[in-house]
Amino acid sequence: QVQLVESGGGLVQAGGSLRLSCLASGSTFSRYAMGWFRQAPGKEREFVAGISWRGSNTYYTDSVKGRFTISFDNAKTTGYLQMNSLKPEDTAVYYCATQFFGAGGTRQDLYPHWGQGTQVTVSS
Repeated sequence: QVQLVESGGGLVQAGGSLRLSCLASGSTFSRYAMGWFRQAPGKEREFVAGISWRGSNTYYTDSVKGRFTISFDNAKTTGYLQMNSLKPEDTAVYYCATQFFGAGGTRQDLYPHWGQGTQVTVSS
């Protein structure tokens, strides 16, 4: 059973950067795709970025393309979401999720394992 723990959230000014980490305990990401999702107050949870289990394909929602980068470390024990040029509208709780031998796509129902979330707040 994969357990996920996110970290790296916090308060940052607009234009700043944060790197979110997703540590997989009880396993590694060697056979798992990873997705990052976010939920802003009063809004539904939405897809942000995904990476296939091989790490060869990445996907981003349009609003973060060119600013965010999803990746694994070489040992595939930790996944990352590098967030640059942050905007106030990026403020949300960010969740990582995994799917076994997955493609890293946008559908939340295909991700059975979720972390507890980490708060990202971007001030203007």
